[in-house]
Amino acid sequence: MKRIGMRSSTRRLAFWTLIALACWSCATTQPSSERTEDTTGAVRDSVSQSRASREGKPLSSPCIVPYYPPPSAMDLCGEPVPLQNREVLERFDKEFTLVVYNHAQVYLWLKRMERYFPWIEEQLRVSGLPDDLKYVAVVESDLLPDACSPKGAAGPWQFMPSTGSAYGLRQQGSCDERYDFERATECAFRFLQDLYRRYRNWTVAIATYNCGDKRIQEQMRALGSADYYQMRLPTETERYIFRILAVKAILGNPAQYGYHLPKGQGYPPLKAQRVNVQLSCPLPMQAVAEASGTTVREIKRLNPAFRADEIPEGSHQVKLPAGSAGDFEKKIDLATRATSEEIPADGRQTDERWRDLKSSGASGNAPRGRDDRGRSARREDRTSKIETTQVKSKSTSKSAAHTVTKGETLSSIAARYKVSAEALKKANKLKSSNVSPGQKLVIP
Repeated sequence: MKRIGMRSSTRRLAFWTLIALACWSCATTQPSSERTEDTTGAVRDSVSQSRASREGKPLSSPCIVPYYPPPSAMDLCGEPVPLQNREVLERFDKEFTLVVYNHAQVYLWLKRMERYFPWIEEQLRVSGLPDDLKYVAVVESDLLPDACSPKGAAGPWQFMPSTGSAYGLRQQGSCDERYDFERATECAFRFLQDLYRRYRNWTVAIATYNCGDKRIQEQMRALGSADYYQMRLPTETERYIFRILAVKAILGNPAQYGYHLPKGQGYPPLKAQRVNVQLSCPLPMQAVAEASGTTVREIKRLNPAFRADEIPEGSHQVKLPAGSAGDFEKKIDLATRATSEEIPADGRQTDERWRDLKSSGASGNAPRGRDDRGRSARREDRTSKIETTQVKSKSTSKSAAHTVTKGETLSSIAARYKVSAEALKKANKLKSSNVSPGQKLVIP
């Protein structure tokens, strides 16, 4: 009986298993018309993708990265690029491919172009220089005024300290005009124009801007010509011209390579006005910001040439937000006179002294009816304290300390403290002239 019951159970299990399989088969089977339609669609998509690929058009499938071929003809400042030479074509293709697929960077360039290119293009037109020179700034600094290289090149046009000084860019103390976009651009155009007069070839002039005269002249003597594309130069310079060409191709026609920046998404030009100031002592950025009704961050953004949180003494042009100049010069004059007369030389940072000054009402906002006799007496008391403090510091301290800020060099620090760079190097046991932001230096 047990055996008969087991057989019956097995049969029932087999029966229901067959029923389940039949139902599953019906649920997953497509009508022949649907299968045909899917197959036809797949073939159609495959054919269209293949045709688009052959024609060099971007493909629509999200699974396939579109292919953009490099331009078949290029020129730089009106000088043709020999792309018929296979090696030259491949060198250009490498840089073009690296740039065209660097989507984030290209979009940042497109945004910054709207801020800086209109002014650069106008200056090039006025100077009678080729429009293509604007792309040099893109490759040099990505259109970032604060750009700084490990080798000491700085600003939007990456001037080295010596070249910047030769073209009139002041580098004194915490003021470095290599970071001033307008001043650096004007000097870069003069420098490039001088190089063109020397070589009578824009491609070679631009390459020289990157690597200097020595290597270029060595190659010209070796080749007997000024053909940049045949020169053996440092790797960076051999790529430099091709990178500029790639940037020109893509930024000159972004839509052709799949880029579209909606209207209003670019960065607007910085609207500012310049005022001249003559300072007898360093002035905190906080004072400048308050006198112009803005923030320290905005003042530093408009004035990247001032590398510290204060404007050093001397004559300067300061950029302020448009419409904020008003009685700025009067306020600053009051602040600087009060700072030099009222604040003791106690070694505190200038911004600390400014805060004390402001709280005491010396910024020109002091309440009326103040006792002038009492103020004079306090000033005399402060004067005696100043003299005591200065004498004490001279007798007890033989050296000062300096913390290196971004953009400073050993030479600029030496000039600030009126010592030689060699003495500064020796006092700090430096093996080279390189210094880094945050580094502590002993001033002999």
